[in-house]
Amino acid sequence: MIKKEVIATNKAPIPVGPYSQAIRAGSFIFVAGQGPIDPRTRQIIGNTIEEQTEVTLNNIKAILEEAGSSMENVIKVTVYLSNIEDFDAMNRVYSKFFRENPPARTTIQAKLWKNILIEIDAIAVIPDK
Repeated sequence: MIKKEVIATNKAPIPVGPYSQAIRAGSFIFVAGQGPIDPRTRQIIGNTIEEQTEVTLNNIKAILEEAGSSMENVIKVTVYLSNIEDFDAMNRVYSKFFRENPPARTTIQAKLWKNILIEIDAIAVIPDK
């Protein structure tokens, strides 16, 4: 049986409900949907999709680093946009975090918590040592 380990860091927003920031199961890390929330103030940061995308991806990066992984080890991402018309602007920021060998990705439009513009979840692996 694969052991389930909760991943938590104060460098990313604490959960606002009954879920974990991430779960490690074997060599996989499943990062819960993250948004543009400041980990210290718990306030939404940014008024544009570009600003919110950057904050969201930095939150994911902090969680992955806490789990012993990195953005280079992300294998699947789901991006939720409140407005699909923001796709190109989001993509410009997103591409800075995944320069080479980007992960598989699905992008959909959805109604998001507190009217944030973006939410992203991710699956990553822990690299072999």
